[in-house]
Amino acid sequence: MSFNYSPNFNLRKRTKFKVKYLIFHYTGMKSEAKAIKRLTNFKSKVSCHYFIKKNGGIIQMVPDLYTAWHAGISSWKNDNLLNSKSIGIEISNPGHEYNYKTFNKKQIKSLIKISNTLIKNYKIKKENVLGHSDISPLRKIDPGEKFPWEFLSKKKICLWHKVSKKKCKKLRLVETKDKSDFYKLLNKFGYTSKKKKSEKIKIIKNFQRRFRPELINGIIDKECSLILKSLIYLK
Repeated sequence: MSFNYSPNFNLRKRTKFKVKYLIFHYTGMKSEAKAIKRLTNFKSKVSCHYFIKKNGGIIQMVPDLYTAWHAGISSWKNDNLLNSKSIGIEISNPGHEYNYKTFNKKQIKSLIKISNTLIKNYKIKKENVLGHSDISPLRKIDPGEKFPWEFLSKKKICLWHKVSKKKCKKLRLVETKDKSDFYKLLNKFGYTSKKKKSEKIKIIKNFQRRFRPELINGIIDKECSLILKSLIYLK
């Protein structure tokens, strides 16, 4: 691990018991160098605790017990503004705007290594390992549908459902009639609750992006309903 400290963090130190969430992001910039420069420039007002390079190298930018500025306006369950309660990891990837790429094996190996350490040190629960799009679904879509959530779940890092893709693929064609129950469960699981249709669609898409990346259309189908119920049960 190397160090390239960012000036963008809260000066007041927090206790280790304050850390509750682990949040994954992609950088979403044209180049890795530009992403590092932005995250360490005081004018940008953004930062992260750890940065994972394309070659798998890990850079620490903010010490764990200081609040980095990575989550912004965010919420999960009953918690808002998650910066103070989380550790943020940025993974080098140009993102959807600049030819979104698959995260490479070296990056994922490093991500697993640092995540395991953080989860152990701060006793972070699987259901509290999240993507930026989970906690800020109206304005963010990272780390995106190419992020290997299912693989990470097999490494006991995060939560994943028990719904069989092969058995339930046909259910993608069957739209759920009672959507109100789905929204209630979605809110119970952790996602923010919104009234506008356009906002609801964004939230559904980010749920799909995370748990059913094969089809992201913003439509509540029976497969989505089964996946959500499975996740609620696992918690």
